[in-house]
Amino acid sequence: MKALVYEGPGRISLEARPVPEIGAATDAIVKITRTTICGTDLHILKGDVPTCTPGRILGHEGVGIVEKIGAGVTQFKAGDHVLISCISSCGKCEYCRKGMYSHCTTGGWILGNTIDVTQPEYVRIPHADTSLYPIPEGADEEALVMLSDILPTGFECGVLNGKVQPGGTVAIVGSGPIGLAALLTAQFYSPSEIIMVDLDENRLEVAKQFGATATVNAGGEGAARKVLALTGGRGVDTAIEAVGIPATFDVCQAIIAPGGTIANIGVHGVKVDLHLEKLWSQNIAITTRLVDTVSTPMLLKTVQSGKIDPKKLITHRFKLGQVLDAYETFRRAASTQALKVIIEATD
Repeated sequence: MKALVYEGPGRISLEARPVPEIGAATDAIVKITRTTICGTDLHILKGDVPTCTPGRILGHEGVGIVEKIGAGVTQFKAGDHVLISCISSCGKCEYCRKGMYSHCTTGGWILGNTIDVTQPEYVRIPHADTSLYPIPEGADEEALVMLSDILPTGFECGVLNGKVQPGGTVAIVGSGPIGLAALLTAQFYSPSEIIMVDLDENRLEVAKQFGATATVNAGGEGAARKVLALTGGRGVDTAIEAVGIPATFDVCQAIIAPGGTIANIGVHGVKVDLHLEKLWSQNIAITTRLVDTVSTPMLLKTVQSGKIDPKKLITHRFKLGQVLDAYETFRRAASTQALKVIIEATD
């Protein structure tokens, strides 16, 4: 089968690899129909994720058709159309029982990180009963690819951790796919203001279409000053960091109002400075989280009902044989205006 392989920082290739086999009774083999590229995949390429070693097949998002199942799988059968969660969970360990599936002792974020996954033609899914979701008949499978990772990540790590509330003020620093997913799902709670901050005018324009009440171009100096001006100097109740670099975390620290919450989503590859000399007396909270995907069933229903349309995030489509072009397009998003790219696993 064809597979997109990480060869080390800055290097990927499309290679022929063996089709995976059932390794445990709880495994399923899924034939991928559609997958995508995540910002985390780009962090891997930068060398920011040391747990992902050269030779790994990348990817942790997608939909497909069950090809075969292990003897212990009871919820799925060959031929079922399924959504693949970016998080694998056994459902039994101490962390899974707390709802912290991301820290499952035999799962968590292993797909495309410590085991091969969703950017080949076939993938082995551990703990299939609790790591796959059935796709309802007639559902738009392209749209559902967005439920593998970015929608639950934006919602859980940004909106829920950020304690977004009716009438509150929210700033989302980073208007890429994750930031836009946070924007879409923050509107569940009817905040009075959602301010999007980014360097890319195209992404800020998309954010307006998705429901942002105001946008701030972070180019040059003064992004924090502009946000403060929009809030009458008070700052925001929730600041969501959706990039993963020191500069964007600094903006969040500068714009948070007393009693507010900074919710970090970004994957940070280098240290950031925490300005406790300014924040120690401000009654703020700072949260971090790896998505647990506990919200996936709810989000699936929300998408099915038409309350949100994640398909609006899709800007480009490729075949698996064009996956290197897809990565280049996604990497150069500022010039290509890419948000999410869909990769069809059949040529």
